[in-house]
Amino acid sequence: MELEAHVHDTIRDIPESEWNALHGVSEAPFLTWAWFDALERTGCVGEEAGWLPHHITLRAEGALLAAAPAYLKDNSEGEFVFDHGWASASHQIGAPYYPKLVVAVPFTPATTPRLLVRRPEDRPALLPVLAETLRKLVARSRISSAHVLFPTEDEAAALSDAAMAHRCGVQFQFENEGYQTLDDFLARFNAKRRHQIRREMRESTRQGLSIDTLRGAEITPEIVDAMFGFYVSTVEKFAWGRQYLNRAFFEEITARLRGGGAQGGVEIVLAREGKRPIAGALNLAGPTTLYGRYWGASEERPFLHFNVCYYHPVEDCIARGLRRFEPGAGGSHKLVRGFAPSVTHSAHHIAHPRLDAAVREFLARERAAVRAKTADRSVAFR
Repeated sequence: MELEAHVHDTIRDIPESEWNALHGVSEAPFLTWAWFDALERTGCVGEEAGWLPHHITLRAEGALLAAAPAYLKDNSEGEFVFDHGWASASHQIGAPYYPKLVVAVPFTPATTPRLLVRRPEDRPALLPVLAETLRKLVARSRISSAHVLFPTEDEAAALSDAAMAHRCGVQFQFENEGYQTLDDFLARFNAKRRHQIRREMRESTRQGLSIDTLRGAEITPEIVDAMFGFYVSTVEKFAWGRQYLNRAFFEEITARLRGGGAQGGVEIVLAREGKRPIAGALNLAGPTTLYGRYWGASEERPFLHFNVCYYHPVEDCIARGLRRFEPGAGGSHKLVRGFAPSVTHSAHHIAHPRLDAAVREFLARERAAVRAKTADRSVAFR
């Protein structure tokens, strides 16, 4: 069966029903057609943002067999797999690094399938096809490289077998090991750590704050306004902050992906003093995993961030029977709160032979360091 690869400069070139029928899409709201469409419609991706849609589809006799969200980029912002050093080295040898191609969900460092397929049993055979397609696109477009960001471990291994360079990173994630209650989870810690966490959790109650997860119709326009304000406050707080998303995008996704219950979708953890919202976190729920995305607060309160972004979602995951909570990139402070070090993956094709060789040598050392750092997951409970 002959496969044809196509590149689309908008998600709207691909029928919504075809995209959403692919295996993998249901794992997370940010893999749905509506999510990518909302990013485009609100201008969060596009030429000005430096994320040009370049979505890839694989078809046979007109039938969609697989698709991958992809973007042509003239920067390395919003990726969370940091390659600024590679760009600098490329410049030093006289080879422009930008533009480059990324297979990724913009601004979302979360592990999910990157090759969405009609039949899951076809994914192992189609991943080498994706790798070859990326090499051809790099050569045809005369760009520096192609990068597959935050694929699953199996996908990363298959792409590595197909001659792409394999990179590993570290995140701190909560794994639900069959806990029935929050007390079951806390029992994993030693007495001193357990006492500290309970003290931090009590602080919100002591301050007279309520913390709730809002879903579905509970997410009103007023709540969206508050959550967007919290998001902007976090961006403005840090010199390295970047406002990738706008108010229109928040409105779009909370309306189109509000879900609720077992259906999953957009959720907002809201901290209130009386009726006044003072902090919030926008999360995305799939059938087995909760993904933490954006947080902010209108005022500083002791341990407010930990309660809104960590403790409340963990307790909620346990109550709902979700297997994993990915609170996002960075933050070694998560380790002492029971988030275990977890390996993340990416795969890379770099056209310039010298740069490719240097990157592969670096990645071999980096992989060994990551594996050593994440070998003992019980360190999160000591």
